[in-house]
Amino acid sequence: MTDAPHGRIPPPGFLAEPAPAAVLAALPGSRAVGGCVRDALAGVAVHDVDVAAPLPPEAIAERLKAAGLKVFETGLAHGTVTAVLAGQPVEVTALRRDVATDGRHAEVAWTTDWAEDAARRDFTINAMSCDGEGRLWDYFGGRADLAAGRVRFVGDAATRLAEDYLRALRFFRFWARYGRGEPDAEAVAAIRGAVEGLARRIAVERIWMELKRLLEAADPVGALLLMEETGIRAAALPEGASPATLAAGLARGLPRDPVLRLAVLVPEGAADQRLPSRLRWSRDEAGQYAAARATGRVRGLLDDAALRRLLADVPLARLTDATWVAESRGESGDWPGLRARLGAMPVPVFPLRGQDALDLGHRPDARIGQAMKAVRGWWIEGGCLADRAACLARFSALLEGSGAADGPTAPGRKNPGS
Repeated sequence: MTDAPHGRIPPPGFLAEPAPAAVLAALPGSRAVGGCVRDALAGVAVHDVDVAAPLPPEAIAERLKAAGLKVFETGLAHGTVTAVLAGQPVEVTALRRDVATDGRHAEVAWTTDWAEDAARRDFTINAMSCDGEGRLWDYFGGRADLAAGRVRFVGDAATRLAEDYLRALRFFRFWARYGRGEPDAEAVAAIRGAVEGLARRIAVERIWMELKRLLEAADPVGALLLMEETGIRAAALPEGASPATLAAGLARGLPRDPVLRLAVLVPEGAADQRLPSRLRWSRDEAGQYAAARATGRVRGLLDDAALRRLLADVPLARLTDATWVAESRGESGDWPGLRARLGAMPVPVFPLRGQDALDLGHRPDARIGQAMKAVRGWWIEGGCLADRAACLARFSALLEGSGAADGPTAPGRKNPGS
Protein backbone atom coordinates (compact mmCIF):
# COMPACT_ATOMS: atom_id res chain seq x y z
CA MET A 1 0.00 0.00 0.00
CA THR A 2 1.41 3.38 -0.95
CA ASP A 3 1.58 6.12 1.64
CA ALA A 4 2.30 9.23 -0.38
CA PRO A 5 2.68 12.52 1.51
CA HIS A 6 -0.20 14.97 1.36
CA GLY A 7 1.92 18.09 1.06
CA ARG A 8 5.13 19.81 2.02
CA ILE A 9 6.30 22.34 4.57
CA PRO A 10 9.72 23.96 4.95
CA PRO A 11 12.09 21.40 6.51
CA PRO A 12 11.44 21.80 10.25
CA GLY A 13 14.40 23.30 12.05
CA PHE A 14 13.68 21.34 15.22
CA LEU A 15 14.27 18.07 13.35
CA ALA A 16 17.78 19.21 12.41
CA GLU A 17 18.78 19.51 16.07
CA PRO A 18 21.20 16.79 17.27
CA ALA A 19 18.80 14.51 19.18
CA PRO A 20 15.85 14.47 16.73
CA ALA A 21 18.21 14.18 13.75
CA ALA A 22 19.97 11.21 15.37
CA VAL A 23 16.65 9.51 16.14
CA LEU A 24 15.39 9.90 12.57
CA ALA A 25 18.70 8.61 11.21
CA ALA A 26 18.66 5.58 13.52
CA LEU A 27 15.06 4.69 12.62
CA PRO A 28 14.55 4.71 8.84
CA GLY A 29 10.96 5.60 7.95
CA SER A 30 10.33 7.39 11.24
CA ARG A 31 8.56 10.77 11.41
CA ALA A 32 7.82 13.58 13.83
CA VAL A 33 4.24 13.34 15.03
CA GLY A 34 1.58 15.19 16.99
CA GLY A 35 2.05 18.49 18.76
CA CYS A 36 5.46 19.40 17.36
CA VAL A 37 4.11 19.17 13.79
CA ARG A 38 1.00 21.13 14.72
CA ASP A 39 3.02 23.89 16.41
CA ALA A 40 5.50 24.11 13.54
CA LEU A 41 2.57 24.70 11.16
CA ALA A 42 1.01 27.22 13.56
CA GLY A 43 4.27 29.16 13.89
CA VAL A 44 4.47 28.34 17.59
CA ALA A 45 7.78 27.49 19.28
CA VAL A 46 8.32 23.73 19.48
CA HIS A 47 9.49 22.54 22.89
CA ASP A 48 8.82 18.78 22.95
CA VAL A 49 9.62 16.54 20.00
CA ASP A 50 7.73 13.27 19.53
CA VAL A 51 8.72 10.71 16.91
CA ALA A 52 6.94 7.56 15.78
CA ALA A 53 8.41 4.60 13.92
CA PRO A 54 6.90 1.55 12.14
CA LEU A 55 8.84 -0.86 14.38
CA PRO A 56 8.10 -2.76 17.60
CA PRO A 57 9.29 -0.90 20.72
CA GLU A 58 12.07 -3.40 21.49
CA ALA A 59 13.52 -2.93 18.00
CA ILE A 60 13.27 0.86 18.40
CA ALA A 61 15.22 0.71 21.68
CA GLU A 62 17.91 -1.56 20.20
CA ARG A 63 18.50 0.67 17.16
CA LEU A 64 18.64 3.84 19.22
CA LYS A 65 21.19 2.31 21.61
CA ALA A 66 23.25 1.06 18.68
CA ALA A 67 23.31 4.62 17.34
CA GLY A 68 24.79 5.89 20.61
CA LEU A 69 21.72 7.46 22.20
CA LYS A 70 20.77 6.91 25.81
CA VAL A 71 17.45 5.10 26.00
CA PHE A 72 15.02 5.14 28.92
CA GLU A 73 12.08 2.73 28.83
CA THR A 74 9.60 5.31 30.11
CA GLY A 75 6.50 3.59 28.71
CA LEU A 76 7.59 0.41 27.03
CA ALA A 77 4.28 -1.38 27.70
CA HIS A 78 2.58 1.35 25.66
CA GLY A 79 5.29 1.32 23.00
CA THR A 80 7.23 4.38 24.14
CA VAL A 81 10.87 5.02 25.00
CA THR A 82 12.72 8.27 25.59
CA ALA A 83 15.95 8.81 23.65
CA VAL A 84 18.44 11.38 24.91
CA LEU A 85 21.40 12.95 23.14
CA ALA A 86 23.32 16.02 24.31
CA GLY A 87 20.80 16.52 27.08
CA GLN A 88 17.82 16.73 24.70
CA PRO A 89 15.05 14.15 25.12
CA VAL A 90 12.94 12.80 22.27
CA GLU A 91 9.94 10.56 22.98
CA VAL A 92 9.80 7.72 20.46
CA THR A 93 6.71 5.53 20.07
CA ALA A 94 5.90 2.50 17.96
CA LEU A 95 2.96 2.88 15.60
CA ARG A 96 -0.11 1.56 17.41
CA ARG A 97 -3.71 0.56 17.03
CA ASP A 98 -6.23 0.23 19.85
CA VAL A 99 -7.36 -3.29 20.69
CA ALA A 100 -9.61 -2.31 23.61
CA THR A 101 -10.41 0.87 25.56
CA ASP A 102 -12.15 1.52 28.88
CA GLY A 103 -12.80 5.25 28.85
CA ARG A 104 -9.30 6.18 29.98
CA HIS A 105 -6.70 3.53 29.09
CA ALA A 106 -6.18 1.54 25.94
CA GLU A 107 -4.81 -1.90 25.21
CA VAL A 108 -2.66 -1.49 22.10
CA ALA A 109 -1.01 -3.58 19.43
CA TRP A 110 1.85 -2.58 17.15
CA THR A 111 1.28 -1.78 13.49
CA THR A 112 3.20 -0.53 10.49
CA ASP A 113 0.23 1.42 9.12
CA TRP A 114 0.65 5.18 9.65
CA ALA A 115 -3.00 5.92 8.82
CA GLU A 116 -4.12 3.38 11.42
CA ASP A 117 -1.91 5.05 14.04
CA ALA A 118 -3.20 8.51 13.10
CA ALA A 119 -6.82 7.29 13.34
CA ARG A 120 -6.44 6.59 17.09
CA ARG A 121 -5.38 10.17 17.88
CA ASP A 122 -7.78 12.69 19.40
CA PHE A 123 -7.97 15.71 17.07
CA THR A 124 -7.18 16.23 13.41
CA ILE A 125 -4.63 18.94 14.27
CA ASN A 126 -2.74 16.38 16.38
CA ALA A 127 -2.84 13.57 13.80
CA MET A 128 -0.28 14.93 11.33
CA SER A 129 3.28 13.69 10.81
CA CYS A 130 6.29 14.90 8.85
CA ASP A 131 9.86 13.88 8.08
CA GLY A 132 13.08 15.86 8.15
CA GLU A 133 12.66 16.95 4.54
CA GLY A 134 9.31 18.59 5.26
CA ARG A 135 7.06 15.99 3.65
CA LEU A 136 3.72 16.14 5.45
CA TRP A 137 1.20 13.35 6.02
CA ASP A 138 -2.27 14.59 6.93
CA TYR A 139 -4.89 11.85 6.72
CA PHE A 140 -7.79 13.78 8.28
CA GLY A 141 -7.45 17.41 7.13
CA GLY A 142 -5.64 18.72 10.19
CA ARG A 143 -3.69 21.35 8.27
CA ALA A 144 -6.87 22.95 6.94
CA ASP A 145 -8.52 22.73 10.36
CA LEU A 146 -5.55 24.44 11.99
CA ALA A 147 -5.61 27.25 9.45
CA ALA A 148 -9.36 27.71 9.96
CA GLY A 149 -9.23 27.57 13.77
CA ARG A 150 -11.25 24.34 13.94
CA VAL A 151 -10.74 21.80 16.72
CA ARG A 152 -12.29 18.62 15.38
CA PHE A 153 -12.15 15.04 16.60
CA VAL A 154 -10.64 12.39 14.34
CA GLY A 155 -13.58 10.38 13.05
CA ASP A 156 -16.65 10.08 15.26
CA ALA A 157 -16.46 12.44 18.23
CA ALA A 158 -18.51 10.27 20.59
CA THR A 159 -16.32 7.26 19.81
CA ARG A 160 -13.12 9.20 20.52
CA LEU A 161 -14.56 10.38 23.85
CA ALA A 162 -15.75 6.92 24.88
CA GLU A 163 -12.19 5.71 24.34
CA ASP A 164 -10.80 8.36 26.71
CA TYR A 165 -13.07 10.83 28.51
CA LEU A 166 -10.12 13.09 29.30
CA ARG A 167 -10.37 14.19 25.67
CA ALA A 168 -13.37 16.30 26.66
CA LEU A 169 -11.05 18.56 28.68
CA ARG A 170 -8.34 18.38 26.05
CA PHE A 171 -10.83 19.79 23.55
CA PHE A 172 -11.19 22.97 25.62
CA ARG A 173 -7.45 23.28 26.11
CA PHE A 174 -6.85 23.15 22.35
CA TRP A 175 -9.86 25.35 21.66
CA ALA A 176 -8.38 28.01 23.95
CA ARG A 177 -5.09 27.93 22.04
CA TYR A 178 -6.14 27.36 18.44
CA GLY A 179 -9.90 27.77 18.13
CA ARG A 180 -11.69 30.58 16.29
CA GLY A 181 -15.30 31.21 15.35
CA GLU A 182 -17.99 28.71 16.23
CA PRO A 183 -16.83 25.45 17.83
CA ASP A 184 -17.41 22.19 15.99
CA ALA A 185 -21.06 21.25 16.60
CA GLU A 186 -20.46 17.49 16.58
CA ALA A 187 -17.68 17.85 19.13
CA VAL A 188 -19.78 20.02 21.45
CA ALA A 189 -22.75 17.63 21.28
CA ALA A 190 -20.55 14.64 22.04
CA ILE A 191 -18.88 16.44 24.97
CA ARG A 192 -22.29 17.14 26.53
CA GLY A 193 -22.80 13.40 26.57
CA ALA A 194 -19.39 12.73 28.11
CA VAL A 195 -19.82 14.69 31.37
CA GLU A 196 -20.64 11.65 33.50
CA GLY A 197 -17.79 9.65 31.98
CA LEU A 198 -15.31 12.40 32.79
CA ALA A 199 -16.49 12.64 36.40
CA ARG A 200 -16.57 8.87 36.87
CA ARG A 201 -13.49 7.67 34.98
CA ILE A 202 -10.83 10.38 35.14
CA ALA A 203 -8.49 10.87 38.12
CA VAL A 204 -8.44 14.34 39.64
CA GLU A 205 -4.69 14.63 39.00
CA ARG A 206 -5.31 14.30 35.27
CA ILE A 207 -8.18 16.77 35.43
CA TRP A 208 -5.93 19.32 37.15
CA MET A 209 -3.20 18.75 34.57
CA GLU A 210 -5.60 19.67 31.77
CA LEU A 211 -7.09 22.61 33.68
CA LYS A 212 -3.59 23.87 34.32
CA ARG A 213 -2.70 23.80 30.64
CA LEU A 214 -6.00 25.44 29.75
CA LEU A 215 -5.41 28.27 32.22
CA GLU A 216 -1.93 28.86 30.78
CA ALA A 217 -3.45 29.88 27.42
CA ALA A 218 -3.28 33.55 26.51
CA ASP A 219 -7.07 33.89 26.88
CA PRO A 220 -8.96 30.83 28.20
CA VAL A 221 -12.21 32.71 28.91
CA GLY A 222 -14.05 31.59 25.77
CA ALA A 223 -13.15 27.96 26.44
CA LEU A 224 -14.30 28.29 30.06
CA LEU A 225 -17.66 29.71 28.95
CA LEU A 226 -18.08 26.79 26.56
CA MET A 227 -17.18 24.39 29.39
CA GLU A 228 -19.99 25.95 31.41
CA GLU A 229 -22.50 25.47 28.60
CA THR A 230 -21.61 21.81 28.09
CA GLY A 231 -21.62 20.90 31.80
CA ILE A 232 -17.94 19.97 31.83
CA ARG A 233 -17.00 22.81 34.18
CA ALA A 234 -19.27 21.45 36.94
CA ALA A 235 -17.66 18.02 36.58
CA ALA A 236 -14.08 19.30 36.48
CA LEU A 237 -14.39 22.26 38.87
CA PRO A 238 -17.45 21.83 41.09
CA GLU A 239 -16.32 24.72 43.32
CA GLY A 240 -17.64 27.12 40.67
CA ALA A 241 -16.10 29.58 38.23
CA SER A 242 -16.41 33.24 37.35
CA PRO A 243 -15.01 33.71 33.82
CA ALA A 244 -15.92 37.42 34.02
CA THR A 245 -13.56 37.88 36.97
CA LEU A 246 -10.80 36.10 35.09
CA ALA A 247 -11.49 38.26 32.02
CA ALA A 248 -11.13 41.38 34.17
CA GLY A 249 -7.77 40.13 35.40
CA LEU A 250 -6.59 39.27 31.89
CA ALA A 251 -7.50 42.79 30.73
CA ARG A 252 -5.13 44.11 33.39
CA GLY A 253 -2.25 41.80 32.49
CA LEU A 254 -2.83 38.83 34.82
CA PRO A 255 0.22 36.53 34.49
CA ARG A 256 0.00 33.06 32.94
CA ASP A 257 0.29 31.27 36.25
CA PRO A 258 -2.37 28.52 36.44
CA VAL A 259 -2.68 28.45 40.25
CA LEU A 260 -3.00 32.25 40.38
CA ARG A 261 -5.54 32.21 37.55
CA LEU A 262 -7.56 29.55 39.33
CA ALA A 263 -7.49 31.68 42.49
CA VAL A 264 -9.01 34.47 40.40
CA LEU A 265 -11.49 32.19 38.62
CA VAL A 266 -13.03 30.42 41.63
CA PRO A 267 -15.66 32.66 43.28
CA GLU A 268 -14.75 34.30 46.58
CA GLY A 269 -15.26 32.02 49.59
CA ALA A 270 -15.93 28.90 47.49
CA ALA A 271 -14.47 25.78 49.14
CA ASP A 272 -11.04 27.30 49.63
CA GLN A 273 -9.94 24.59 52.05
CA ARG A 274 -11.45 21.66 50.14
CA LEU A 275 -10.17 22.49 46.66
CA PRO A 276 -6.42 21.91 47.20
CA SER A 277 -7.02 18.54 48.85
CA ARG A 278 -9.60 17.51 46.25
CA LEU A 279 -7.15 18.23 43.44
CA ARG A 280 -4.36 16.58 45.44
CA TRP A 281 -2.09 19.55 45.10
CA SER A 282 1.47 19.78 46.31
CA ARG A 283 2.14 21.82 49.44
CA ASP A 284 3.56 24.63 47.27
CA GLU A 285 0.44 24.78 45.07
CA ALA A 286 -1.87 24.75 48.09
CA GLY A 287 0.19 27.46 49.81
CA GLN A 288 0.22 29.65 46.71
CA TYR A 289 -3.55 29.32 46.27
CA ALA A 290 -4.27 30.17 49.93
CA ALA A 291 -1.94 33.19 49.85
CA ALA A 292 -3.45 34.48 46.60
CA ARG A 293 -6.96 34.29 48.05
CA ALA A 294 -5.90 36.16 51.22
CA THR A 295 -6.56 39.61 49.80
CA GLY A 296 -7.34 41.12 53.19
CA ARG A 297 -3.70 41.58 54.10
CA VAL A 298 -2.96 43.67 51.01
CA ARG A 299 -6.16 45.70 51.19
CA GLY A 300 -5.97 49.39 52.05
CA LEU A 301 -3.24 51.98 51.74
CA LEU A 302 -0.11 50.56 53.34
CA ASP A 303 2.86 52.64 54.50
CA ASP A 304 6.40 51.42 53.94
CA ALA A 305 6.71 50.00 57.46
CA ALA A 306 3.58 47.91 56.94
CA LEU A 307 4.92 46.66 53.60
CA ARG A 308 8.19 45.66 55.23
CA ARG A 309 6.29 43.77 57.94
CA LEU A 310 4.39 41.86 55.27
CA LEU A 311 7.54 41.09 53.27
CA ALA A 312 9.26 39.78 56.38
CA ASP A 313 6.64 37.07 56.79
CA VAL A 314 5.17 36.46 53.31
CA PRO A 315 7.16 35.85 50.10
CA LEU A 316 6.97 38.71 47.59
CA ALA A 317 5.45 36.46 44.90
CA ARG A 318 2.57 35.46 47.17
CA LEU A 319 1.79 39.03 48.15
CA THR A 320 1.86 40.00 44.48
CA ASP A 321 -0.57 37.16 43.69
CA ALA A 322 -3.01 38.52 46.29
CA THR A 323 -2.92 41.96 44.65
CA TRP A 324 -3.86 40.35 41.31
CA VAL A 325 -6.82 38.54 42.85
CA ALA A 326 -8.00 41.72 44.58
CA GLU A 327 -7.67 43.76 41.38
CA SER A 328 -9.45 41.14 39.27
CA ARG A 329 -12.34 41.11 41.73
CA GLY A 330 -12.63 44.88 41.47
CA GLU A 331 -11.60 45.58 45.07
CA SER A 332 -10.64 49.23 45.57
CA GLY A 333 -6.97 50.07 45.67
CA ASP A 334 -4.00 51.14 43.57
CA TRP A 335 -2.96 47.58 42.82
CA PRO A 336 -0.42 48.31 40.06
CA GLY A 337 1.15 50.94 42.31
CA LEU A 338 1.28 48.53 45.23
CA ARG A 339 2.94 45.85 43.09
CA ALA A 340 5.50 48.40 41.96
CA ARG A 341 6.24 49.39 45.57
CA LEU A 342 6.52 45.79 46.67
CA GLY A 343 8.85 44.97 43.79
CA ALA A 344 11.10 47.96 44.48
CA MET A 345 11.35 47.39 48.23
CA PRO A 346 14.29 45.29 49.47
CA VAL A 347 13.03 42.18 51.24
CA PRO A 348 13.89 42.62 54.93
CA VAL A 349 16.05 39.88 56.42
CA PHE A 350 16.11 39.29 60.17
CA PRO A 351 19.75 39.92 61.14
CA LEU A 352 20.13 37.22 63.80
CA ARG A 353 20.54 33.44 63.66
CA GLY A 354 20.76 30.65 66.17
CA GLN A 355 24.55 30.56 66.01
CA ASP A 356 24.61 34.00 67.62
CA ALA A 357 23.51 32.49 70.94
CA LEU A 358 26.32 29.96 70.81
CA ASP A 359 28.82 32.69 69.92
CA LEU A 360 27.72 34.55 73.05
CA GLY A 361 28.47 31.46 75.15
CA HIS A 362 24.89 30.30 75.79
CA ARG A 363 23.88 26.68 75.98
CA PRO A 364 21.34 25.54 73.35
CA ASP A 365 17.91 25.15 74.98
CA ALA A 366 14.28 26.17 74.53
CA ARG A 367 14.85 29.64 76.01
CA ILE A 368 17.11 30.58 73.10
CA GLY A 369 14.35 29.84 70.60
CA GLN A 370 11.85 31.77 72.68
CA ALA A 371 14.19 34.77 72.92
CA MET A 372 14.91 34.66 69.18
CA LYS A 373 11.18 34.63 68.43
CA ALA A 374 10.60 37.56 70.79
CA VAL A 375 13.37 39.63 69.22
CA ARG A 376 12.08 38.89 65.72
CA GLY A 377 8.58 40.01 66.76
CA TRP A 378 10.04 43.22 68.20
CA TRP A 379 12.03 43.76 64.98
CA ILE A 380 8.94 43.28 62.79
CA GLU A 381 6.79 45.50 65.01
CA GLY A 382 9.34 48.27 64.52
CA GLY A 383 9.05 48.05 60.74
CA CYS A 384 12.10 45.76 60.30
CA LEU A 385 14.45 48.72 60.77
CA ALA A 386 16.53 47.64 63.80
CA ASP A 387 20.05 46.65 62.72
CA ARG A 388 22.09 43.66 63.83
CA ALA A 389 23.71 45.46 66.75
CA ALA A 390 20.34 46.55 68.19
CA CYS A 391 18.81 43.09 67.72
CA LEU A 392 21.84 41.41 69.26
CA ALA A 393 21.73 43.70 72.30
CA ARG A 394 18.05 42.95 72.88
CA PHE A 395 18.63 39.24 72.34
CA SER A 396 21.49 39.16 74.84
CA ALA A 397 19.44 41.08 77.42
CA LEU A 398 16.52 38.66 77.08
CA LEU A 399 18.80 35.65 77.52
CA GLU A 400 20.55 37.12 80.54
CA GLY A 401 17.19 37.90 82.10
CA SER A 402 15.94 34.35 81.52
CA GLY A 403 19.01 32.71 83.01
CA ALA A 404 19.96 31.13 79.72
CA ALA A 405 23.53 32.30 80.27
CA ASP A 406 24.21 29.19 82.31
CA GLY A 407 26.67 27.71 79.89
CA PRO A 408 29.37 25.16 80.40
CA THR A 409 32.03 27.84 80.75
CA ALA A 410 30.05 30.34 82.85
CA PRO A 411 32.24 31.19 85.91
CA GLY A 412 30.97 30.23 89.36
CA ARG A 413 28.17 27.98 88.04
CA LYS A 414 27.68 24.24 87.76
CA ASN A 415 26.40 22.60 84.66
CA PRO A 416 22.85 21.23 85.01
CA GLY A 417 22.92 17.59 86.02
CA SER A 418 26.50 17.68 87.39
